[in-house]
Amino acid sequence: MLLCSASVSLHFDLLMCVLLCTQEELLVGAPRVLVTGATGLLGRAVCREFHSAGWTVIGTGYRRARPRLLRCDLTDEDAVRGLLHEYKPDVIVHCAAERRPDVMERHTEAAVNLNVHATSTLAKEAATCGALFLYISTDYVFDGRNPPYGEDDSPNPLNVYGRSKLEGERETLRHCPGAVVLRVPVLFGEVESVTESVVTSLYLKVQEASEESCTLDHVLQRFPTDARDVAAVCRKLSERARQDPSIRGIFHFSGKEQMTKYEMAVAIAQAFNLPSSHLIPLTEQPAASALRPINSQLNCSRLELLNLSVEPRPFTSAIIDCLWPFTPDKRWRQTVFH
Repeated sequence: MLLCSASVSLHFDLLMCVLLCTQEELLVGAPRVLVTGATGLLGRAVCREFHSAGWTVIGTGYRRARPRLLRCDLTDEDAVRGLLHEYKPDVIVHCAAERRPDVMERHTEAAVNLNVHATSTLAKEAATCGALFLYISTDYVFDGRNPPYGEDDSPNPLNVYGRSKLEGERETLRHCPGAVVLRVPVLFGEVESVTESVVTSLYLKVQEASEESCTLDHVLQRFPTDARDVAAVCRKLSERARQDPSIRGIFHFSGKEQMTKYEMAVAIAQAFNLPSSHLIPLTEQPAASALRPINSQLNCSRLELLNLSVEPRPFTSAIIDCLWPFTPDKRWRQTVFH
């Protein structure tokens, strides 16, 4: 039976073999991790990270589920219960979520079903089957008025997305007291298309140099973070928590470079030797259906003190890693085969 996620980033498929977990592998005692949202940006990175560390990886998806993923509707309690009963994971990394704040303002009920109710079900079942539950949350649980924020600072989300993730945290810790909650900021990484991440989508704005000027937010402070680094932290947390029950509760991880969307776009332009004069900083907070915190910087010292953090990749080198397959001259194809 096929249990593992394939690498679904289009260019990454050329760089590694499809991950296949066989019954034989299950018998050798490798720890098992179930990754929800394995078709997504973070879920793919988590699957690759755990697989490379020798874990048996069980990836789940739903609407975008592929042949080598298990298709599961996480809002179906019976389906979730059956999934965990059959595959008996040692660790569950819950990456699946509706992460688009503006979408959540318009489709609140469906998004809350995934971000809150599905999380509650998974936490209950994880506690029942004895699996470590690792819930991915967000810096948007804070209002951005008094950064940096530690794990014990009082949340005050400004939008439906932040409130739903905060409620997911509370459901996680209520039903599964030994769980781990990992808050992270805006993510980017190896994408299937440049529009998959808010960060990589800025590449399209950079490429509009021959068109009219393009205004970009220069107010909201963000800390873009590579999904590969988050995946590594998830693995380190999982490995330590399985041995040490004191590793529980809330942790923060974030990139260290503070940047607005405008600054990210300029950095992307410089990384690829493209013009940026058409990019215009917008110094008034942009209109959007969902309010966003001005600066929700996370204090990550708890992870660092426990030696469970990783050094975040510099933004410039990381963004080149993510976007080089989409450069117009396609020179990357030569680097794959030669």
